[in-house]
Amino acid sequence: MTAADAGRLPDTFRSAGSSSFTEFVATHAPELLPARRPLPPGSIDAPHGTTIVVLTYAGGLIMAGDRRATMGNLIANRDMEKVFATDEFSVVGIAGTAGLAIELVKLFQVELEHYEKIEGTLMSLEGKANRLAAMIRGNLGMAMQGLAVVPIFGGFDLDTATGRIFSYDVTGGCYEEHNHHSVGSGSLFARGSMKKLWHPDMDQSQALSVAVEALYDAADDDSATGGPDVLRRIWPTVAIVDAEGARFAEDASVAAAVEAVLARRTGNPGGAR
Repeated sequence: MTAADAGRLPDTFRSAGSSSFTEFVATHAPELLPARRPLPPGSIDAPHGTTIVVLTYAGGLIMAGDRRATMGNLIANRDMEKVFATDEFSVVGIAGTAGLAIELVKLFQVELEHYEKIEGTLMSLEGKANRLAAMIRGNLGMAMQGLAVVPIFGGFDLDTATGRIFSYDVTGGCYEEHNHHSVGSGSLFARGSMKKLWHPDMDQSQALSVAVEALYDAADDDSATGGPDVLRRIWPTVAIVDAEGARFAEDASVAAAVEAVLARRTGNPGGAR
């Protein structure tokens, strides 16, 4: 390095490239990407996140996640956050290997912020969904070794003024879902609950109630899904996305929805009508 170059960024950071931060890292420092790190031989017993639900309502979208992480038959964490805002108008929920999933989400957040700074505009919602698909596809090697990450992505489409939902498989396949969806070990039970409760004319408060009740039903039949913890005051994480942007519901409103569901199901825990 010459004296003239002292204090200047390396050429790596001054050369033209794509607007993808992940592609930049893959080219210049691939060892920093989660999927490129070598794994020790043998199986790894890592904490896993479980159930995420997402549903649309008139004017937006709600995504909610339980707070339990499991490791085999043990509860590894009782208050894990599994739902994250990825930018101003989108959110993602994680299921699968918790550590890798959180790292992937953080990388995705930087990816979207980097694109916005380079291009001077927000990426389209479909563009965001496809970028996340490519990142999941890059983790396929680890998924084949048991460290799978299966997120669910949702956001508010500024062009159509509607909430939209995208699901994935471990190979990076991306699929648009309609009305509602869920992922994780309790997803089958949550999906059945939402199928009965969802309707297209719901407002935000009704959608919040449906999301909470779907997680209640999932926890009722799936030991890996954590139900509302009234004693510890641990409530599901609930994200709201609409024309005003992505934000998280306050604990007080989630607690009120939980208490209403519990009151409604007292004496009728199975929900038979």
